[in-house]
This record gives sequence, C-alpha cells and structure tokens, in this order.
Amino acid sequence: MVERNDAPRGLLMHGFGVGAENVAGVFRSALNAAAGLPGADIEIVIQGPAVAALVSGGALAGPVGEALQRGIAVRACENSMRSATVDAAGLAPGILPVPSAVVHLAQRQWEGWAYIRL
Repeated sequence: MVERNDAPRGLLMHGFGVGAENVAGVFRSALNAAAGLPGADIEIVIQGPAVAALVSGGALAGPVGEALQRGIAVRACENSMRSATVDAAGLAPGILPVPSAVVHLAQRQWEGWAYIRL
C-alpha cells in the first residue's frame, strides 16, 4: 500500500567522482526521474574532483543546461571546489555552491528527501 500526502517530496541525487565521465550518469538519471516523478523537487549534488566539469563551457555544460531547463537544481561542493581550484564565479550559470556536500546531503535527508548515490 502506498501512502499519499501533500507533503513536498524531494529527490537528492549525489554524484561523486574524479571526472565528468564519473558523474554524467547522474544527470541522465535525474532527467529520467523528473519525467517519472512530476512535481517532485530534484537536486543534484556534485562532490569530488568532478566539480571541475561544472565550470562554464566545461565537460558537463550540456547535461547541466538540460537539467536546469527541466527545473532540476544543481549544487557543487565548495570543499571539493577548493581542492580542485574551482572558483564559484567560474561555475556554469545556475549552479549554486553548498559549503559542504556531506552537510547538505545530511540536512536534506533530515528534511525527508530521498537519497540516491550514483
């Protein structure tokens, strides 16, 4: 039996990897989730060296743009950005940094968001 209520629903998708190829699947899965879960808030959080692919014109520019157009939020871990020497001003438009991916992920889960790591 599925319980339904009017509480907001969120899907948190965590991508961790060395490069764009390691996290590209997160964007495909998020787009699939957006199609299958209309009305759900979806947020992608990228952590690790792959944050370097989130810069304007970076390797993930296409998937990031498509996700943002579909209303999917994209976040970048500032701790990872520091390690990868990525400045927030260099992120592709629409991507918002979070101070710590781990803290952000924990807070969202405490708020009731579903968590998926890809």
